[in-house]
Amino acid sequence: MKRPHLFGRNLSIILHLLGWVLVVVVFFLLSPLSWRVELPYQFWVRQLIILAIVVSVFYSNIYYLVPQYLFKGKVWLFLTIVFFAGIGFWLMVQQYDQLVRLPEQMHNAFRPGEPYVPKPRHIGSDIYFFMLYSLSVGVGTSIAAVQKWQFEDLVRRQLEEQKVNSELSYLKAQINPHFFFNTLNNIYALTSFDVEKAKAALLKLSRMMRYVLYETERDNTLLSSEVNFIKDYLDLMRMRISEKVKLHIEIQEQFEDVVIAPMMLLPFIENAFKHGISGKHESFIVVKLKVQKSRLTLEVKNRITEKVQSSPESSHKGIGLANTIRRLSLIYSQNHSLAIDDQNDANEYRVYLSIDLK
Repeated sequence: MKRPHLFGRNLSIILHLLGWVLVVVVFFLLSPLSWRVELPYQFWVRQLIILAIVVSVFYSNIYYLVPQYLFKGKVWLFLTIVFFAGIGFWLMVQQYDQLVRLPEQMHNAFRPGEPYVPKPRHIGSDIYFFMLYSLSVGVGTSIAAVQKWQFEDLVRRQLEEQKVNSELSYLKAQINPHFFFNTLNNIYALTSFDVEKAKAALLKLSRMMRYVLYETERDNTLLSSEVNFIKDYLDLMRMRISEKVKLHIEIQEQFEDVVIAPMMLLPFIENAFKHGISGKHESFIVVKLKVQKSRLTLEVKNRITEKVQSSPESSHKGIGLANTIRRLSLIYSQNHSLAIDDQNDANEYRVYLSIDLK
């Protein structure tokens, strides 16, 4: 982890150096060298002084003035400091020009042999200074603002990632006990009339438990493993349901083995068996699972039983199903669509789930 950090720091230093080289060439060397006269060393010292002012203003603005004043809402104090600092630096440059008699030195360089006659100060030089000063302040303020935005965005994304990870761990921990609680109840009921089927069910459950223990510890699992897990669950449920329940199962056998978050599909199927079976009336459960390239579609339908109708507070959304919907929004975000319809003339509970597993 240290190498990328050092590389980023070194890259930042290189970019800064290249930027200042460009500034020196464009603003301090290009124009004077085009004059094709031998300029006095006092002029080049003046250029170095202005460059030092520009560099100091640039970095003091980024690392002190903007964070301490502008970002804390002290806008007028920030502008006052910038204004008077600019006036102070301008007076300092003027004092240097008078001290070394720079106007006379420049006159002798451009008009050698002609007598020097003092003239009013040329305003173009002052405009040039304040242009560089303003550019330094403006660019420094912009960079400081961008760095602040990037830092806050990084912190926000890290907090969101931590929140997502903690939510996923919590939701997964809820789903697994919820599923096994229901399944053990089913096996317990099965032992009352068919011990052999109960033994076979325990073997199925054992294989499913291994899947849950090992696969759900990871963020992703193979789709084939998830599908086999669902098949085991359906086989387990077939041992328990009566002839009054009509099952229509269509699970695609051959498909591209992509990855999927574990225990993402089962709660929708489990919900159908939990709420779609009636002890008095005929009922049905439809499960269709298809995979086209990396697009998975799951369709689950069941008749809404009287038991569910009498307890609308549940809305068919137990702990496992509600948490799975939350997991979908966290993991697949814009890459999934989920439609749940429990208000239709056929009195059916319908789930249509589509996930892009790219």
